[in-house]
Amino acid sequence: MNRTITNTKSASPSLSLTRKGLDAFLVWLFMRISPNVSFSLSGDAFFIILKDRANEIYKKVEDQKSSRGRNQDALLAACLYIACRQEDKPRTVKEICSVANGATKKEIGRAKEYIVKQLGLEAGQSVEMGTIHAGDFMRRFCSNLGMSNHTVKAATEAVKTSEQFDIRRSPISIAAAVIYIITQLSDDKKPLRDISLATGVAEGTIRNSYKDLYPHVSKIIPAWYANEEDLKNLSSP
Repeated sequence: MNRTITNTKSASPSLSLTRKGLDAFLVWLFMRISPNVSFSLSGDAFFIILKDRANEIYKKVEDQKSSRGRNQDALLAACLYIACRQEDKPRTVKEICSVANGATKKEIGRAKEYIVKQLGLEAGQSVEMGTIHAGDFMRRFCSNLGMSNHTVKAATEAVKTSEQFDIRRSPISIAAAVIYIITQLSDDKKPLRDISLATGVAEGTIRNSYKDLYPHVSKIIPAWYANEEDLKNLSSP
């Protein structure tokens, strides 16, 4: 096969447990969660690695008798989720869920836990999925919002600096809150609702994360992007 997939709106391929069917389903899933990326299936090294990783995970799970009767769409989606984590290209469960052929977030979450448990038992140790950082999602979220290169650069630097502080929020929530702060300091302000839709983080969660980040904004926001006077214009949480 030597073609490039660019159409991400086509219907999902019929589910087949053959290798060809599994490859097609993984291709469809990944292209749906990466609509701005075009992959040559025969030549893109990263995609081949990711697909092979997901295939490997699924094959191991398929060999487990306890996997019979489980929601196959959820299992395949969870395999892709884990593969993305292991290859340092994480996607949120919500992102996977939005394209997972009808599998719910809860079903994918359960499938993920099942896979991690089964493979951990097989290996005699925990399954390493890689650590998620807020910066892992930043460029994709900013792209979803149509932010300029200038603001994307500021958001990327800010979210990296935020890791120096003990902000006890999920990386995705921190990323969303940083985007909110950065856009409020720009001429192209983004409504909280738009940020929520682009990131999949609830508006209330973004507000709470903003409240936790607010005391540190003078150290988190790059000085080249906003000065102290600019920061004073931020709304108090």
